Amino acid sequence: MKRNYQLETDKITSSIGQDQRPTLLLHSCCGPCSSYVLEYLSQFFDITVLFFDPNIQPQEEYNKRLVCQKKVLQAMNIELMDCGYEGERFTAVARPLADEPEGGERCTRCFILRIEETAKRAKEGDFDFFCTTLSVSPHKDAERINLIGEKMSGKYAVKWLFSDFKKKGGYARSVELAKQMDLYRQGYCGCVYSLVQAQRVNDVKGPDR
Repeated sequence: MKRNYQLETDKITSSIGQDQRPTLLLHSCCGPCSSYVLEYLSQFFDITVLFFDPNIQPQEEYNKRLVCQKKVLQAMNIELMDCGYEGERFTAVARPLADEPEGGERCTRCFILRIEETAKRAKEGDFDFFCTTLSVSPHKDAERINLIGEKMSGKYAVKWLFSDFKKKGGYARSVELAKQMDLYRQGYCGCVYSLVQAQRVNDVKGPDR
């Protein structure tokens, strides 16, 4: 039976007392996706956002998305854990899998890279929980993301917040918030491989899609 990760989130949040504010290190993939997740989780947690996304290419695109992320955090009064651009770390993981289809093993390795870094930093920073915004996207496999998070939780001895943020209208709310906040919404996932695929789709659909 397929796990309902939203119910698992609900179990965790319902167990938090009114006088409790556990700390959460939240990996964010971009400003628009983080908007709903932060609105939702800030009811329960003291959140710090980690923008660790070496998969975003080229670096100019990374910088553009980082500016957008900072705009969201400033509006919501949430702290950013700063980390520089480390594109070479993604390249080292992805290059041997260059011929993999989008959504395949290359994407799994990308998830592992980012989620493990979040777990490691959560452990170093003595956070109560760690999590990622990735599951808010309808294009991302929540089960794959949560299994990786669960594994890293065991490896680094930090609690993983199970989630499927696209549930409860989460993705639609993120789109709505992005419009309200006038956020830059990127046209591809992040890496050069997804950029090439997005360009191919656009070529097929044409400019008036």
